[in-house]
Order: sequence, then C-alpha cells, then structure tokens
Amino acid sequence: MTEDAATPPTPEHASRTSRGEPSTFLEAIAEALFEEMIRDEAVLLLGEDIGEYGGAFKVTRGFLDRFGPDRVVDTPIAEAGFTGLAAGAAHVGLRPVVEMQFMDFISPAYDVITNYIATSRYRGAGAQPLVIRGPVGGGGRAGPFHSQNVEMAFFHTPGLNIVYPSTARDAKGLLKAAIRSDEPVIFEEHKGLYRAPFLREVLPVDDLVIPLGKARTAREGEDVTVVTYGMMVHRCLAAARSLEEEGVSVEVVDLRTLLPLDDDHIMESVRKTGRLLIVHEDTRTGGIAGEIAIRVNEQAFEWLDAPIARVTAPDAPVPYAPDLEDAFLPDEAEIARAVRYLAKY
Repeated sequence: MTEDAATPPTPEHASRTSRGEPSTFLEAIAEALFEEMIRDEAVLLLGEDIGEYGGAFKVTRGFLDRFGPDRVVDTPIAEAGFTGLAAGAAHVGLRPVVEMQFMDFISPAYDVITNYIATSRYRGAGAQPLVIRGPVGGGGRAGPFHSQNVEMAFFHTPGLNIVYPSTARDAKGLLKAAIRSDEPVIFEEHKGLYRAPFLREVLPVDDLVIPLGKARTAREGEDVTVVTYGMMVHRCLAAARSLEEEGVSVEVVDLRTLLPLDDDHIMESVRKTGRLLIVHEDTRTGGIAGEIAIRVNEQAFEWLDAPIARVTAPDAPVPYAPDLEDAFLPDEAEIARAVRYLAKY
C-alpha cells in the first residue's frame, strides 16, 4: 500500500512483509491487526496502554498515530468493563479486538465472556464478531500472575473459539481469520515466541488468512504421533529431531485451534502411527490432553498399539524461581522420554 502526505506512516514493525523482510511472531500479530484495520473500518482496538504506550509488548506501537483514539482505545484497568463494551460494539456492527495486557487478567471478564458473549447467538441477540487476544505462557520468570495458560478456563463454554498459534505465519493468518469471524475468539499468544529469532520468516504478500478449526502436521513421522500447540510445538520438534538419530520417527501435529478441535486430523495421524503422546504447557488436571485422549478412545481405539500418554505442567502455580520454573515447564528431555516409552511398548 502507498502512503500519501496526509496519511501518517505505517508503523515500521507492521509493514515488514510489504518490504520483503522477515517478521517475528510479534510483528506478524501487528501486521494482521494493521492490515485488518486498513481493510475494514469496523475493526477497532481496545485495551490498557495500547495507544500512546503501544501496549505492554509494543504490538500496537504507532497505531494511535495512524488510526486515532476512536479506533485505538486506551481503557482503564477494568477488564470486565471494556470486554463488555466490546460486546456492545460488536452488536452494532463493529469488530472489536480486545487486548488483555496479560491473559492472566482475563478472569474479571469471565462473566461477560461466558454468560453473555458466548451465548449471544443462541439467545437470538445476534453475532459477536470480537477477538480477545493477549500474551500467555511461562519461561519469562514472571511468576504465577503473568505466566498462565487460560485456554481450559473457556474450553467448556459453547459459543467460543480458542486459537493458540505456534509460528509467525499462523499467528498472522489465524488472527486475520479471527477478526473476520462472526463468532467470538480467544486468541492466545505465547510471549516466549514474540521475539524468538528462530521464528522470523518472510510472510506471503497476498492476503494471508488461515481457516480456524484446522490443525497442521508440523513434522511427518511413522512411529508415534505427538499432538501439541503453542510453544510446545517447538519443544516437541526438537525432541523429534533428537529421536530421529535413535531410529524413532515422530509425527508432530500442531492443533493451532483448540476449540473447535480438528478431530479428523488427529485421528488420521493416530491411525497412521498407532501411538499417541499429548503435550501441553498448561497444568495437568482438566487439561486438553484428557479431552483429546477420550476422543481418540472413542474414534480410533482399534488403531492404538500402546496406551495414550501425556506430558504436561504439574498441578501448581507457575513458580518465580528460575530453577523451579524450568522444572515446572515440559522440556525436550521429558518429551523424548515419553516418546521412547511409547515407541518400545
């Protein structure tokens, strides 16, 4: 796109693709937001410090200058209030994107999300085209208030979509699809991926939209299927590469969308390998591993050659201390041990 003299310049971090430069995960998020705001004037942003400050992680740096305070709305520290405001905006034809400074802080908005937003269409109140996005995940030594994964707090709520990308390409394409959806989407972004150098990639210059609800095979394999998402995709890929030297062929399935789950993709891989390991950073009890395991038991039990296994965080708050946090988070060695167990079963 070209700029004229009367138009403020495009934020530098939101225009790398147009210049043929590689984008980080964070820059891919910024590009998706910027491109959708250019494409559709109904898209607006709401959140704490997203305007002048550019957001806690600077995703929206420069957006206020380009789009103005009516479309980049700095809110008070009132998650329930501005999420409710977004619901009202969606009812009158706007497409709000709510930023939670950290997804841990989504809990005050739990009522309006689950009781109002998720049930809107069912009650005949109309579509709710809104996105609630923000950073999740551990590894940053940020302790229990800034490191949680919140997906399972909302997984049990019909009417919501939950998206959790693992690459810059998916982050951009899935966020654009989420913004265009007429259903409410909770969009989780692992903060450890935001500026990870290994995720920098040149993204397509064409309109990149990746459909919600579709998993992808991140690595082909024959012996064991590993189903995962987010940061754990990269831990599982690292484990798969190390196990290849031992003669174990690992297939890694990246869910991308958690709600709805892509059952067909999961079952196809399990039928191929006969063995399943589920890996997630979220805590163990009530984690998505249990839901996936029972679905495989219902739909592909006769193809299993070994028990279904899981690698997860323990049932505890995320620790502050570096050594404890490292022990808390699933790592490559733990994943590899679980795969070896299944491969030899």
